[in-house]
Amino acid sequence: MRHGFEALDLTDDELAKQHVRHMVGGRSPLARDERLYRFLFPERPGALMRFLSSMPAGWNISLFHYRNQGADYGRILVGMQVPHADKASFRKFLRGLDYPCQDETDNPAYRLFLA
Repeated sequence: MRHGFEALDLTDDELAKQHVRHMVGGRSPLARDERLYRFLFPERPGALMRFLSSMPAGWNISLFHYRNQGADYGRILVGMQVPHADKASFRKFLRGLDYPCQDETDNPAYRLFLA
């Protein structure tokens, strides 16, 4: 911070490398109670439909970003608006999907550029 500029090292931040650097937009005041998760979706028919059909109707998808680099899985970033009262249901939903996922809600890159 020699000249009054703060820096944040995102060199090893997978969210920044795989998703944020490819996105435009910014913050939305409408995205209340947003939870941000990175998923690995299998690249097979029905994977997205399984995700969507198992998600309770009262939740909203506020952000969706898909990346595939020729692998047998796609890297998905999803922002979901889940009321705090549905915390237990949300955990059950994630376990039931059986797709590897990572909570990125507190990630500095998300907070800086998207939240």
